[in-house]
Amino acid sequence: MEQGILTTQRLLLRPLALSDAKDVQRLAGHPLVADTTLSIPHPYPNGCAELWIQRHPGQWAGDKEAHWAITLRESGQLVGVIGLIIQRDHRRAEIGYWVGADYWGKGYCTEAAREVVGHAFHKMRLHRVVGRHFARNPASGRVMQKIGMTYEGCLREHAYKNGRYEDLACYGILREQFGDR
Repeated sequence: MEQGILTTQRLLLRPLALSDAKDVQRLAGHPLVADTTLSIPHPYPNGCAELWIQRHPGQWAGDKEAHWAITLRESGQLVGVIGLIIQRDHRRAEIGYWVGADYWGKGYCTEAAREVVGHAFHKMRLHRVVGRHFARNPASGRVMQKIGMTYEGCLREHAYKNGRYEDLACYGILREQFGDR
């Protein structure tokens, strides 16, 4: 089964291509974006985006991860990335996303997240989707709340990045809670 393309009113979510690497490095490597994510480094090393993108087909084929470029339907402009880390034996996935700082506050992440979670439940037949974010980044939590995820608790000082411990806010949603949103 191919990963496929997902569409929303304003967005086209498609598998990333090597031609996206320059935009990924520029957008993800922005200090504000890198600071609010666990695994994005700053500065973003040359060649890192290419290596990351090259891993995607094998991760999808192995039913381990799925990543989509978040692009504007009208222009094709890449504005961010959204993905799932799949745990098929538990019929669940963890959602993760980032959007370039210039595109914050426009609802793109919420629109993409709603589509990906719907895909996880209705096409991938998963039972549960979870998400975590740095507690000091409430905007990420608002995305999860807007798509119907429930706050499930805080993992205190659970992650370590840039010389400090980070609290992680945890959210989850079950297939029957999502419906046809």
